[in-house]
Amino acid sequence: MNDRNTKQRFFANINRFAAYLGASTGFVRYGTAFLTGLSVTFSLPPFEFLPVFYAALPVLIWSLSGQVRPWCLFATGWWFGFGYFVSGLYWIGSAMLVDANENAWLFPLASLGLPAFLSLFFGLSVLPVRFGNDHFSRALILTISLGSAEWIRGNFLTGFPWNLLGQAWASHDTLLQGVSLVGIYGMTFFALLSGFLLSVLAQERSRAALAGVVVALMLPFSFASYGVIRLAQAPVVGADWVEGVGIRLVQGGIPQKEKWDRKYLVRNFKKYLFLSNRDRPDWINHVIWPETASPFPLDNNDAARAAASAIVPRGGALITGMIRRQVVPEKKIWNSIIALDEEAKILAKYDKAHLVPFGEYIPGKKLLSIKKITEGRLDYSAGSGPRTWHLKSLPPVSPLICYEVIFPGTVTSLDKRPTWILVLTNDAWYGHSSGPYQHLSIARIRAVEEGLTVVRAASTGISAVFDGYGREWSRIELDKTGVLDTRLPNSSRVYSFWAQNSQISTIIVALLGFLVLFMRRGITRTFPHPKIKEKKKKPKSYCAKLCQKASSKLRKVV
Repeated sequence: MNDRNTKQRFFANINRFAAYLGASTGFVRYGTAFLTGLSVTFSLPPFEFLPVFYAALPVLIWSLSGQVRPWCLFATGWWFGFGYFVSGLYWIGSAMLVDANENAWLFPLASLGLPAFLSLFFGLSVLPVRFGNDHFSRALILTISLGSAEWIRGNFLTGFPWNLLGQAWASHDTLLQGVSLVGIYGMTFFALLSGFLLSVLAQERSRAALAGVVVALMLPFSFASYGVIRLAQAPVVGADWVEGVGIRLVQGGIPQKEKWDRKYLVRNFKKYLFLSNRDRPDWINHVIWPETASPFPLDNNDAARAAASAIVPRGGALITGMIRRQVVPEKKIWNSIIALDEEAKILAKYDKAHLVPFGEYIPGKKLLSIKKITEGRLDYSAGSGPRTWHLKSLPPVSPLICYEVIFPGTVTSLDKRPTWILVLTNDAWYGHSSGPYQHLSIARIRAVEEGLTVVRAASTGISAVFDGYGREWSRIELDKTGVLDTRLPNSSRVYSFWAQNSQISTIIVALLGFLVLFMRRGITRTFPHPKIKEKKKKPKSYCAKLCQKASSKLRKVV
């Protein structure tokens, strides 16, 4: 009896809390939305505390219930997004303080302006919720609209799919494996549906409410079950590698303020040369430096190229990031990767294609009289896009630079699929913040999504190696100087059409959601059948009433 009373009080309290949020206004409504969005950040790296994800999403649904005007709905969604992005992307502002004399004025724009813009996607996505008539239908509607908004955010203009809401699931090994089936956008849909459906706990007991709770619990259980099975069939970590390939990742640990200071250029270069050779095992035949590790352009600086080739293992290569320059017919620069052999011959090169707005180039530069935050006044030129290197000494590889790895479905060449992915990055801009951990997590997601090994070399960390199951083989921690000697893991050999084409997965999941919502509302209620449509009774005339009265009296006499 006491247990029953306890349950009743529990659900009664949830009902009262949900009703209070739905009727709230002003500071209470928007402050709650802001704190709810902020709390979701704790489900992402480096915290990865998943319960807060499930505690926060129902609160958003309850805040959107009741008789709320469209403007209030938009503002509620916007404040939720603002809390999420301000707390999740705060580290971008630290890049403006590396050269504070030049860029400190951009700090408010990076820390508040960018989150305010990204929050527009969340604000617009909650508007369709006004068509829901209970928490169950609102959960379905918001899953579809917010999941679609996340896809649009990742593709609109230059796109910025950083910290997609589905990464709350993808931070956990077993749940992460589902990315191999539906991609990160598909996982975002399922994670949102699971979280939002818990809002039916504040709804009257019904079959729909019970079904909502069951689905909310079964979704992560199903993904985790698939993950357990998939990982059980995978080889032991560190036991399955490509024969004849040994890699040394070099992490210089050079602060960003010293990276391009002229008095440190030679010192920085010598540091990488020294670390590349120090106590190197015989089985290492490739050395990898991070993004722009070489302060000198090795394609036209003969002395630097000769010094770099001297540390290349016999029959192997040095792969390094650098700035590639062109003087004629016009001045151009590229953020590039080159492969250099022991004879100082450049075997391959790759130019970064997906450039960072305001970081590597200024959009609409003719209208904006500002310079990019990276070194130099000349904007970087974009490369031609993903490509696959075929070097004699390495399996086919897709080279990427920095945040190019965050874009689903665009990290490999369409015509020549590689067997592994190499990412060179420089996270020194962001110090000891959440940024490098989030960036590392995204690279791990790409490994599972593509079913390919990902090798990540970072200037100040975190350098790491992931196999095609997203399992970490080894790493160099943040803000550490050192080397990482590793074998090249074999890829998982799993290629999922839906994971690679996550845009198609997103559209299909959205259509299925609309179908479920349509069935929930009922076909007969949406499109009434003529046979069951009630006919309106015409009002009786005075003569008809007299005839009816006379006939009733006649029946009594008979």
